[in-house]
Amino acid sequence: MEAYVNQNIQSGIATIEFFHPAHNSLPGEILAQLANTIKHVGEDNDVNVIILKSGGDRTFCAGASFEELININDAETGKVFFSGFANVINAMRKCPKFIIGRIQGKTVGGGVGIASATDYCMATKFASIKLSELNVGIGPFVVGPAVERKLGLSGMSQIAIDANTFYSAEWSRQKGLFTQVYESIEELDEAIQSFAENLCTYNTDAMKEMKKVFWRGTEDWDDLLAERAAISGRLVLSDFTKETLKKFK
Repeated sequence: MEAYVNQNIQSGIATIEFFHPAHNSLPGEILAQLANTIKHVGEDNDVNVIILKSGGDRTFCAGASFEELININDAETGKVFFSGFANVINAMRKCPKFIIGRIQGKTVGGGVGIASATDYCMATKFASIKLSELNVGIGPFVVGPAVERKLGLSGMSQIAIDANTFYSAEWSRQKGLFTQVYESIEELDEAIQSFAENLCTYNTDAMKEMKKVFWRGTEDWDDLLAERAAISGRLVLSDFTKETLKKFK
């Protein structure tokens, strides 16, 4: 199957779905499409709430595209690639509509950042998370602020340092990333649909103002995440990272 970013709007609910055949990993092109789609849907007056999901049943998002990481040969290209995740997170932050995250399966690296940037995140019991960046010689620099905002510095540093371990969906719920954890995708989808329909009965202006309150203190993220992207773009050129990435070819 081909990679895609799709949107569908029904009765005030916009569903944005991304997909990539490599476990929903995200190359630069898909990241750009995702950021632009979130921005445009957020500006649509017919939309009251957004559901963000990925295709498939097993993995929500495997993070950065290793194929693109392997081919980065200069710091500027590296910065541009990692800025793709920064642009998605900032688009979600600035979006005037509440974004509900639908996390159906395992989530790694940049995927944890995207889940953390949603306003209300629901998952299945299969949605374990891992920040694996340190394993390949970089770190969760770009997604770190979003993850820390949800998990706290202690929780974020725990999974960033312990880069080999998947942490359970229940651990994520206890830390505040997931609001609810369901036994199956079917139960998750039913709960999300019901929740989104209920949000559509609320005052859209009130929700817009509430979102501003929730994200207060992140006004510097355009600059902060760009700085973090530059750090990752430099580290991905290290001999350690280059040798590690070769194992994934």
